[in-house]
Amino acid sequence: MSFRAAAFLLAVLLLGAVPAQAQTAPAQTVWRLLDYIAVDYAGAVADGKIISAAEYQEMVEFSKSARERIALLPVTTEKTALMQKAGALEKLIAAKSAPEAVAIAARAAAADLIKAYPVPLAPTKAPDLARGQQLYAQNCAACHGASGNGKGPDSVGLDPPPIDFTDQARARERSLFALFQVIEQGLDGTSMRSFAELPPQDRWALAFYAGSLAYPDGGEGEKIWKADSPLRKDMTLEKLVGTTPAVLAASLGADRANSVIAYLRRHPEAIAAERSSGALTVARARLDEALAAYQRQDRRAAKDLALSAYLDGFEPVEPALSARDHALMIRIEGAMANLRAGIAKGEPVQTVRGQIAALDALFAQAEIALAPGASSGMSSFIAAFTILVREGLEALLIVIAMIAFLNKADRRDVLPYVHGGWVAALVGGAATWAAATWLITISGASRELTEGFGSVFAAAVLLWVGIWMHGKSSAEAWQRYIRGTMSHALNKQSAWFLFALAFIVVYREVFETILFYAAIWSQGNGGSVLAGAGAAITVLAVIAVVMMRFSRRLPIGKFFAYSSWLIAVLAVVLIGKGTSALQEAGYIAINPLAGFPRVEILGLYPTREGLIAQVLMAVLLAIGFIWNGRRGAK
Repeated sequence: MSFRAAAFLLAVLLLGAVPAQAQTAPAQTVWRLLDYIAVDYAGAVADGKIISAAEYQEMVEFSKSARERIALLPVTTEKTALMQKAGALEKLIAAKSAPEAVAIAARAAAADLIKAYPVPLAPTKAPDLARGQQLYAQNCAACHGASGNGKGPDSVGLDPPPIDFTDQARARERSLFALFQVIEQGLDGTSMRSFAELPPQDRWALAFYAGSLAYPDGGEGEKIWKADSPLRKDMTLEKLVGTTPAVLAASLGADRANSVIAYLRRHPEAIAAERSSGALTVARARLDEALAAYQRQDRRAAKDLALSAYLDGFEPVEPALSARDHALMIRIEGAMANLRAGIAKGEPVQTVRGQIAALDALFAQAEIALAPGASSGMSSFIAAFTILVREGLEALLIVIAMIAFLNKADRRDVLPYVHGGWVAALVGGAATWAAATWLITISGASRELTEGFGSVFAAAVLLWVGIWMHGKSSAEAWQRYIRGTMSHALNKQSAWFLFALAFIVVYREVFETILFYAAIWSQGNGGSVLAGAGAAITVLAVIAVVMMRFSRRLPIGKFFAYSSWLIAVLAVVLIGKGTSALQEAGYIAINPLAGFPRVEILGLYPTREGLIAQVLMAVLLAIGFIWNGRRGAK
């Protein structure tokens, strides 16, 4: 493999694939148009008469655009009905119907649109309101005003004028999700530009802050929230951002709803505190939607929703659950894989319903395991120790093998490239942690893709390295190699290739470890976590020293023989792990093998695709080893 090819694969790994959410942008645009019509039509028509010609013309254009954009969306079983609803909305607007009728029709079409073309409806964690206020001052106050009244210094002459965020009559009809959509995509025909360059968590923080300006916090909301147990049980981040204040007022009463909205939009962390495993609520909601879609015989939507239940609902809590109850995490992961496989195969609805019910019971167990009081100092120590040893051992073995090889070949001048690779991976891991903490949110799909592509790339390289080392396992072959090619083998290109390999194999482990450690650290017991990490580093250091000393005493032939077998085993392990990660990201189909063991340390997962990948890797290695043996016998 050339260095250029290695660099290309490294770039693919680091840059990642296009997020799945990007594919839903056309549907999100339609949703935004429908929401805008539902909110603003009342400013265009009253009592069957046009009260603002400009607003009315905008409503006509938006309804037409919504229908035309729906026509361009991918075909689903719901698309025909959506087209009919969009056409009916156009006729209502053309007839200058009552604002209430238009709002109902627009919101009904928007709700059906989201069901047919699912989009992310909530932030992955509680937004930071201080960050939202800072972003508002930097990006919004000039037009919308420091207080949000729409009268900022740059608002003069703007047509239409900036939205008045303090107008409660208008705000009661607009959800935080609608604000998020406008912040993300801008608003055609106005001075409101897109802020899609901001990370999703920043856009949510901005939406929460802007959405709080119409609701002064008098302190009553916190009292109502703490006293109303059914409300706390029912409320989720997804529901908070998707529900308009008007809808909440229908169940709580206007005054109570306003107070609760004022409190929760300023303190969304109260919801996260109420349900420490709140992401499982997202998982449950997605599974319910998946079952509904499956009952409608929309298998593709059901499959996408089931995948979202894993990536957006379960994946965020997987590290914490793995640290507390690894066996339960494996059971849930397997059950969700079986569900996606059942949907793909077209299993009976009753079977899929039973699988979802079983997952709901497993989620209940997970919520108990994730409860704030369920963590102890010892459990944090054990989790920190086992995770670092498990994740670090594979990378350590590969890096030590590379270092030992260069020492045996008397090419210590290339060692700085290997050391530079793993040191750069540690620095990159620290940068990833910082970015994930303050700049971006690492989605479940991004995590699985990073692990998957990293493992597959490393396995492919180790396949070549293992066969090459096996071919040099005889003293005669090694001497022939030294005389013939060694002086040209480790040129600058090859040295940088070793740098890239060391970086990738270490970074994928650092990336995984960071996510697990962040979850453990958030549970408290910081001293125990540090002690566990220290003990793990000590164990890994001892293993490294033992391997280096053992490799120095080995004759060159045995060194290459043992190293080739070690690398062959690691190649089989990594291809299994990479296949599993890509399956979890939805890139590879899943066909579970009932009763087949799951041995993570060997990269062995109970799926047909994973087993085939490992068998194929083993066969390729065997062919290479046999070919080396025959060539050496000549």
